Amino acid sequence: MTSRVYRGLSRREHDGWILGLTPAQALTCVLLAVPVVITLSAGEITEALVIACVSCPLAALIAVPVRGRTAARWLAHLLLFQIGAAFGWTRWQTRAATGQVDPDEPDLPGALARVRFPDGPPLRDQGRVCLIHDTGEGRWGATARLAHSGVGMLSDNECELLAARLGNLLEALGQREVIDRMSLLVRTVPDDGADYRAWRARNEITPAPPLSVETTKELDRTIGLPSVRHEIFVTISGREDILRRPAIAAGGGANGRALVLYRVLDSLDERFRALGAHHVRWLSGGHLAEAIRTGFNPATAAILNARHTQGDAGAELPWAAAGPTHAPAPSARAYHHDGFSTVSYAVLMPHRGTTFGSLSSLLAVKTPGERRSLAVHYEIMPANRAHRAVRGTRFRTRVMRDWKASKGFAASAEDRHEARRASIQEDAIASGHGMVRFAVTTAVTVPSAWPVEDHASRLEGAIAGRFRLLRMELAQDAGFVAAVLPLGIGLPRLRGGGW
Repeated sequence: MTSRVYRGLSRREHDGWILGLTPAQALTCVLLAVPVVITLSAGEITEALVIACVSCPLAALIAVPVRGRTAARWLAHLLLFQIGAAFGWTRWQTRAATGQVDPDEPDLPGALARVRFPDGPPLRDQGRVCLIHDTGEGRWGATARLAHSGVGMLSDNECELLAARLGNLLEALGQREVIDRMSLLVRTVPDDGADYRAWRARNEITPAPPLSVETTKELDRTIGLPSVRHEIFVTISGREDILRRPAIAAGGGANGRALVLYRVLDSLDERFRALGAHHVRWLSGGHLAEAIRTGFNPATAAILNARHTQGDAGAELPWAAAGPTHAPAPSARAYHHDGFSTVSYAVLMPHRGTTFGSLSSLLAVKTPGERRSLAVHYEIMPANRAHRAVRGTRFRTRVMRDWKASKGFAASAEDRHEARRASIQEDAIASGHGMVRFAVTTAVTVPSAWPVEDHASRLEGAIAGRFRLLRMELAQDAGFVAAVLPLGIGLPRLRGGGW
């Protein structure tokens, strides 16, 4: 365990004012109760009981949460899911199957159909960087691949230093104003040994002792199959309404927005290296297409890696081949793509807080051929919105505490904790610190012939007792995008903020 503890992670963005209910939920419950009260006041008890038998279940559907959503919202989402399946809106087929192939046109399913990938101008010695334009959210971003040795072998002091540097990085991004989101994605990759065999072919000594050669081969057979590698991606993005004005001054269009982003990218390389990254590479269109392709089909990683190893690194994957070749209609509990099945979860932070590096057990592969992914999406809130958020939390906490005291209710330990936490957060914001929204998603991918529920259960067991995993029911395709693909998609807009 490390000494760097993150607390206050489980606060909802919009707490209920009235007994945990939002104003809309409370008003609906009151309207449902009015007919019952009126009939009771008129002395019609039988009719009041009949109306109550209808109003009470409706109020429960609206007010009682079930695994993150109210029952009414579950019913609405299930209805929309069934309508989409009935009309075939959720089925997807690649355009290559119909012979309509444009190598430079992305062919991606679901929520990815709204994303565009224009190339920006050259960035220093790294060449052209692929921009990620989310037309639905109105965001522009770029993705980098990092080489990092991980934090598993670091001491507590080193982990605490990295945690402090991560906080400083997020705070620095918030001060730049151009960038307000950063997504960190870690995926495991089954190691087929191609890199190692190529290295051995170049460096193996011919007159090696026979016993050493035989021992090395035995080790390869024993530990080569279950070994895995990790690939790390970082995506940064900014809002179109913030980028538009400086982009126009830089020439407008995609190039203008790229130049504005490049001013931030120049300063991020050193900050990533301060976090332990050995190498930072901002991805071009072909390399980002490969990252998306291996997300849909992990088996293609070995083919693409072998092609690069054989000296064909200059040939980039066309965008038409980035998506899946087959993606049937998603089921309610899993997403099927290219002969693989993925189960995605949202990771809910514990109320007591967590430590730096505590999510690493979600990436511990248990079976050779299994892939696990973990994504953390950060959004730095503007200073004015952060001040309003902490003031609103403090005011709401004080009002509820005073109301309970006036009615003779004793303050619970949770009420005292909420009041203390609201005061600490307000003091931190007042002293110049920032506020960060975040979302954590994880996923497990296995071949479709495997029992995916067994592997999903192992993932849940790997984190049991420390975190709560909320399965992305009825939204497994969107959960796959958030947890597996390095595009920075995964944090919903802040409600009520016009974002």
